[in-house]
Amino acid sequence: MAEASHLTGLSGCSLSLPRNFPPSLRSSSFHSLGFQSYSNGGHNGRCFCIHDRRNGGDGVVRFMASSFGSRLEGSIKKTVSENLVVIYSKTWYASEVKSLFKRLGVQPLVIELDELGAQGPQLQKMLGRLTGQHTVPNVFVGGRHIGGCTDTLKLYRKGELAALLSED
Repeated sequence: MAEASHLTGLSGCSLSLPRNFPPSLRSSSFHSLGFQSYSNGGHNGRCFCIHDRRNGGDGVVRFMASSFGSRLEGSIKKTVSENLVVIYSKTWYASEVKSLFKRLGVQPLVIELDELGAQGPQLQKMLGRLTGQHTVPNVFVGGRHIGGCTDTLKLYRKGELAALLSED
């Protein structure tokens, strides 16, 4: 980038700018730089705010710095990549799938969505976006989504689940 890639406000805080940040604002003077949390239609995140004082104005320019959804997606991807078997479930549900892995000698990481408070429904919604499956259990083996209870039992009966478990 030929333009400056950082802004520094009067408060002394500094920010690395994304590529899509308007070039006309890169060399401006500002009242302040800072983050503001927001909630909009079920979407939560943080927005970077700049109070622009060019031409005597006090307009506010905003852009997304990071979103809760992208952090949640990253957390899910990290969890399923670092564990052989991950089951997103609810405490009263999917006992057959949970016990199947234990019978196979595999200790699955079981994440009980109903025990996570407000984050549980958000996780389930993100799982639906990532996998196309909006129900629980949502089962991952070797970092790969294999489906729900019926799908997992079907793989087991065909002998394919053991093969997936031995791939790692």
